[in-house]
Amino acid sequence: MSVEPIMEPVMTQVDPIDLLITFEEASPMPIRPEFVEGSVIVPPQPDFKHSNGAVRLAVHFHTAGIDLAGMGMGFRAAHNDGSTMALVIPDFYILRREPTELDESYRKANKGWYPIDMLALVGEVTSTNHETDTGPKLRTPAAAGVPVYVLINRHSQTAHCYTDPILPGDDPTEAYYDTDTKVSLGKPLPLSAPYPTLDTTPFLDN
Repeated sequence: MSVEPIMEPVMTQVDPIDLLITFEEASPMPIRPEFVEGSVIVPPQPDFKHSNGAVRLAVHFHTAGIDLAGMGMGFRAAHNDGSTMALVIPDFYILRREPTELDESYRKANKGWYPIDMLALVGEVTSTNHETDTGPKLRTPAAAGVPVYVLINRHSQTAHCYTDPILPGDDPTEAYYDTDTKVSLGKPLPLSAPYPTLDTTPFLDN
């Protein structure tokens, strides 16, 4: 199924974690909502090429000896006052570490969301939600200091490795990555050390 992502602004006094639980419980079908830049996002259901390609990239990392590559976990970023800034579920990722007891305690306290500082790399594959993945969901890991953001942009037929996150002030919506290594889909995408070059051919439109 391919539909536009649903985005809803929310009141800041509502805990976004509780709000996402409400969305999940109210939905007649399984959903995995996220929260970025003050809005709840319900991503579209991925198609085969999206899912198959994301799995291949995660497997590629494992084959290259990157054992902490994974999929499916959710991560929470916090403002300086401790309130929730973002709740994201990357298409694939690489962790800095296996979850510690402290990480598991954080996850329990935040109802299923791990701390975003566990992430060394975030990866996203666009569906019809390319504007979300190239905007709010790119700025969020940059604001949180995640070193690498890999984007497979099926809309523009390009692949990107963003590095060098910068947060110029206190506003996370102003965050960005200073370096963008870009190739056309089908070309190898070089990543920063110690990560392997990625094969982007699974995402080509045939």
